[in-house]
Amino acid sequence: MKILWVKSDFLHPTTKGGHIRTLEMLKRLRRRHEIHYVAFDLEEQAGAVERSGDYSAKAYPIPHKVPRRFTPGFWAQAAAGIFASLPLAVSRYRSTSMRREITRLAGSEKFDTVVCDFLFPAINFSDLSHVVLFQHNVESAIWKRHAEHGPTAAHRAYFRAQYQRMRRYETDICRAAKKVIAVSQDDAEVMGREYGVREISWVPTGVDIEFFSPPGHIQHDLDLVFVGSMDWMPNDDGVVWFLANVLPLIRTKRPDCSLAIVGRRPSASLRKLAKDDPRIVVTGTVTDVRPYLWRSKVSIVPLRIGGGTRLKIYEAMGAQVPVVSTTIGAEGLDVRDGENIALADSPREFADRCLALLDDADARRRLSSAAWEMVSSCYSWDVVSRKFEQLLA
Repeated sequence: MKILWVKSDFLHPTTKGGHIRTLEMLKRLRRRHEIHYVAFDLEEQAGAVERSGDYSAKAYPIPHKVPRRFTPGFWAQAAAGIFASLPLAVSRYRSTSMRREITRLAGSEKFDTVVCDFLFPAINFSDLSHVVLFQHNVESAIWKRHAEHGPTAAHRAYFRAQYQRMRRYETDICRAAKKVIAVSQDDAEVMGREYGVREISWVPTGVDIEFFSPPGHIQHDLDLVFVGSMDWMPNDDGVVWFLANVLPLIRTKRPDCSLAIVGRRPSASLRKLAKDDPRIVVTGTVTDVRPYLWRSKVSIVPLRIGGGTRLKIYEAMGAQVPVVSTTIGAEGLDVRDGENIALADSPREFADRCLALLDDADARRRLSSAAWEMVSSCYSWDVVSRKFEQLLA
């Protein structure tokens, strides 16, 4: 097949779950198909266009500026978007240049299929009736949960407005697309039920088992680890909740419990916590998350907000680290509480599940072994990409 693939950014540095999922699938699809890749050339992704040959035959970079969160440019966009009809998360990616390039390529090249990767670049298509929409999340569900958990009344009101706009927009785009591919059966069912989408399928999340499998003997000198982009609001919310409500309970039994928070662009408040507490490490961007996983006794996923599926869970399982997650954190994954993961939603329960694993090396081995057997046999990226390929064909 000759495939036109449109996304809001290039895939290096690979620091987000969406990057990982797309990159791992495209690398495998490229072996059998001709991939043409259209995306924004963002200034914070230096060298990303040059590396696009890893996953595409030809790339079409579109100059565009998307201000980072909490910068003056971001606040200006947020203020301008208060009374806009589109959600801010979408309007930031509107581009006349991208729209023109998509239209030009559709007219000059003969593509067997066109993929819109994530909801956000869909705003730059003049016609979606021939486009497969690859939905990594139910985006409106994320904003709904922000509205439920916002720290102040003003936050909740703002998030509620964004949720309502995102729901309308997401409904329209999903209905307009030729087909929607979700990343879990749960998401596919939600979009079918809530949005009235008829042509919808799903592919599971994958993991690179060989890449994440630990080397020989590892010294477990960290108790807990969280891995995830810290500039994604659900991750920041979950970690802040854990630090305020769960870690103090753990430390009543294990006063020296250590925690590594591994991910790009942590907030200033998180960095201050690490400065004030030597048992908390906040790394910022790292070139390789695996050593932090391998050194840790337990991987935590304390998310209260989210959508799609969490790659971080299968990666921890591939690294043979037991996982404690909230129910929302493990949403859409093929996991079973007590067999290959520990699930907990209240602070007391989450703390108890962490303590039980920290105190029992045999329990850690049992949980991580069962999880590794599951992901290694069923969820390699080769298997996932083949299923995605079949859905495109």
